[in-house]
Formats: sequence, C-alpha cells, structure tokens
Amino acid sequence: MSELHKNLINGEWVGADGTENINPSNLSDVVGVYARATVEETKTAIAAAKAAFPAWSRSGILERHAILRKTADEILARKQELGELLSREEGKTLPEGIGEVTRAGQIFDFFAGEVLRLSGEVLPSVRPGVGVEITREPLGVIGIITPWNFPIAIPSWKIAPALAYGNTVVIKPADLVPGSTWAIVDILVRAGLPKGVLNLVMGKGSVVGQTMLDSKDVNAISFTGSVGTGKRVAAASIEHNRKFQLEMGGKNPTIVLDDADLKVAVETVAQSAFFSTGQRCTAASRVIVTEGIHDAFVEALAERTRNLRVGDALDKNTEIGPVVDPSQLKQDTDYIEIGKGEGAKLVAGGERVKAATEGYFLQPTLFTEATNSMRIAREEIFGPVAAVIKVKDYEEALATSNDTEFGLSAGIVTTSLKYATHFKRNSEAGMVMVNVPTAGVDFHVPFGGRKGSSYGPREQGRYASEFFTIVKTAYTAAG
Repeated sequence: MSELHKNLINGEWVGADGTENINPSNLSDVVGVYARATVEETKTAIAAAKAAFPAWSRSGILERHAILRKTADEILARKQELGELLSREEGKTLPEGIGEVTRAGQIFDFFAGEVLRLSGEVLPSVRPGVGVEITREPLGVIGIITPWNFPIAIPSWKIAPALAYGNTVVIKPADLVPGSTWAIVDILVRAGLPKGVLNLVMGKGSVVGQTMLDSKDVNAISFTGSVGTGKRVAAASIEHNRKFQLEMGGKNPTIVLDDADLKVAVETVAQSAFFSTGQRCTAASRVIVTEGIHDAFVEALAERTRNLRVGDALDKNTEIGPVVDPSQLKQDTDYIEIGKGEGAKLVAGGERVKAATEGYFLQPTLFTEATNSMRIAREEIFGPVAAVIKVKDYEEALATSNDTEFGLSAGIVTTSLKYATHFKRNSEAGMVMVNVPTAGVDFHVPFGGRKGSSYGPREQGRYASEFFTIVKTAYTAAG
C-alpha cells in the first residue's frame, strides 16, 4: 500500500482511511492513496477557517505576496514532475499536463502581484466637508469545489484570488483527481501559510461537499462542475444567504465559413473538439459549416480525426490520452450510439482503442449530417465526440450557434473581418474565439459564460475580485 496522503485541517495533516487514485492510462498504476474526510472532519476544517479569518484578513500585503510568489516559483520549478502527476491521474497528455501546471504557476504569480495592487476609490461627497472611500474587503470562509478535468489549474484560479484578497479556504477537489490539489496545498503550507487559512478535505461530494453546503459558516462557494450539482449549490446557498459562483456545462459551437483557410479550420476544430480527450467545458462539440466548404472540410477533418494517435498519456507519441474513468467512457459510447440512432452519419472513430496497457482509450469520433435538434448537438457529452451541422450561410450559422441553453465559448473560422466582427458582437457566449480553438484561454483575463453555463462574477484576472471581495463605502467628515 502506498503512503497515505492526508487531509489538511487547521494546519495538521490528518486522516486514517484512503482510496487509491488510479491512472486511466494504465489501470495497474496506483498514483497514490488519498484520505477521505468525514462529516466531522469537514466541520472542523470549516471551523478552523473561520477562526483563522480575522488574522489573515488583516495580514500585511507583503506576507500574502511572499507566500503566493513562493508558491508560484515552486510550481514552475517542478512543472515536469507535477505535469507527470497530473497526466497520470487525469489522462491528459504530458505536454498538456505540463502546460496546465505552468498555467497554475502563472496564476499564483499574477495574484501575488494583485496583492500589491489592491485599490479603491476616494470620491468627494455631495455634502461639503465629507469624504467618501470605497474599498473592497474579504468575504470570510470560501468553500471551493473543483472538477476532475483541470485538476491543478481550476483549484489554482480559485485558491489564489481567495487568499490574495484575505479570505480563508476550505477546498474539496474532485474525488477522481485529488493528487494535483494535494500537491498545491502542500506547496502553500511550506511557503508559510498560517494554520487554518487553507484546509483540504478530500472525499465524496455526498459527504464533504454536502457538509460544506449545509454550513452557515461558509460565507461563499465557488463551484465548477455539472449543471445538476450547480443547481444544488445554488439552492443551498440561497438558503444561507451566501454568495455563490457557478461554472457548469457547455455545448460550444465552432462556425466554419466558406472563406475559411481549410488547414486552419481543420486544426482549429480538431484542437477544440478532441484534444484533452474532449474533456473540457470549452470544447467545441458542434461544428457548424456552410455549404460551400462543407464537403472538403468534412473530408479533411475526418482524415485528421482517424489519424489522431490515442494512447498512454505519458507516451511522447500520444496526441489523445484516455477518458478519465469507466463511467465517463460509458457516457461517451452511449452518446455515440444515440448519434447513430438519431440518423447522424459516423465518419470517423467511435471505437475503443487497444494499447500496450489497459486503459480507457477511445478513438475521437466525428459525426456528419447532424441537425441542431439531435441530442448529440444539444447535450454535453464531455468526451472526444463532435457533430458537423451543415448550414446555408453565415446568418443561419449564427442562429444555429446561439440556439443552445449554454453560452460558455464559441468560435468562428473565417478570413472575413466583417463576419468576424459581427460574430464577436452577436455570439451569445461569454468567450468568443476567431481563428483559434474554443478551448484555450489566458490566465490573466476573465473566464466565464452566459445562460446555463455560468452564474455569478467571472473567474480569473482582476475580475476575480468581484466574487472574492465585498464593497464597503465609508464616509468621513473633516471635523
């Protein structure tokens, strides 16, 4: 049995029982054994965060800056090691894993700087002799619940601003991928974070997550995950009058117009739909193509899809790693059968892949002759499955792309400044991409969607302050 990686509660590593973290590329590879918190341990973690808040919220900005900067430096120095850990537990290819770790380091570096850039406003009052100060203050205890598909970047872009603005944290990572979050927490502790400021409670959502939702001492919750769970987070938060932030599903479109560069269009869509095994909320699973370029595009994309190399995430020749677990694999293959049954034409992929090791490998799957009313075009699959929808012109393409309950990311491939400009203005998505993949965003700018994809202030960048702080207005008479 591997060494038990324990939970962090009030500055102490605690835990007795754990579960194995299995590599989806190689089911005989145990990444590690990670503790599962109980209800009582979770309550203790929340109490510790509450007790630590007064001192941390009033701590000096140089202290907070130094801790976040040390964390960033260590993450970047260990990006190869941490990238391998991430790829082993989640299934991203090693270059993708290293890239995600690098992004995590950049996020902590950015928010280390934000600590030194905390600002407000000083305004004159309408009353003579009275001044007005507008400042932002931390909220208190932040509950963080993260998904399995970005096991180091998403915890980082929630933990870093929460700490930078003076909040304390209780974090529950996804049960499938605790290792990357454990590593980040360990680095923060060794960087000098005071006890109780950050608490890690790994385990089942029904135990740990529910305890967080039920606690009146959790002042805000930042959640990324499924639509169904997001709705439960919202309902529980309203009951306690707490602030909440939700990032949920997507059914993202990429439009390919007749004037597009064919090579750019094929690579943009392949990257958007299939890389990271399609397990990205920003992945483009609806490919909306105008009729003039449709046949040539489909032929070229089908060839690209069939030639994508699927295998062990750590193999340097692998382009597409495994699906994360058997449950997700079944969901993907069920949707492939649904697509066939709805009348879409399977032109590439769709079958399990045998590799040197036992794992959850699936060849990326491309459907054509789909319509926007099909389930494979309406529901989030969260796997390497894409459907091509043929349309007459740009106007029909725009209407089709907006015809969804989601609104996270949307893309267009075109050489027309007119259409690119119009799409940026009229796409009903929180993020719009022109001639670049829908999945791929910078660490210093806001992330988030519209409609059923997101609720609350944006994540990342300076916009993170809108969620992790509260505004105070103070009046002072001169005397």
